[in-house]
Amino acid sequence: MKFDRVTIALALTAAALAMAGGFATAQSTGLVSAALADGRVGEQADGYLGFRAPPAGDLRDEVDAINIKRRAAYTQLAAQRRVSVKEVAATVGCETLTSRVAVGRSYQLPDGVWRVKGAAPIQLPAYCTTN
Repeated sequence: MKFDRVTIALALTAAALAMAGGFATAQSTGLVSAALADGRVGEQADGYLGFRAPPAGDLRDEVDAINIKRRAAYTQLAAQRRVSVKEVAATVGCETLTSRVAVGRSYQLPDGVWRVKGAAPIQLPAYCTTN
């Protein structure tokens, strides 16, 4: 899946929609914020938060709630743009990996490997490139 500039614009719209909903910045709770800071939770290339290791119940519940809200926003935008939810989510995932994963934070690429962001830019999946 390779995204063109229109699709990238869709991602920016989705990100704005998510931000307006107050959940795209996963720091909406102290528990999730702490888990992001210590690497137990990270952003995934698919546009959702994920776990590096099995989480405790409260953390799982809060991350699940954030991901449910993200999916609702992606679904709404996908219907408006007549594209798949997966395309919207992946496009937002590309944008997130590019601009919102801070140095020292965990992230996961489609290969399933968790990494920690260093000073260098994240090596994005091929489908994140624009035409």
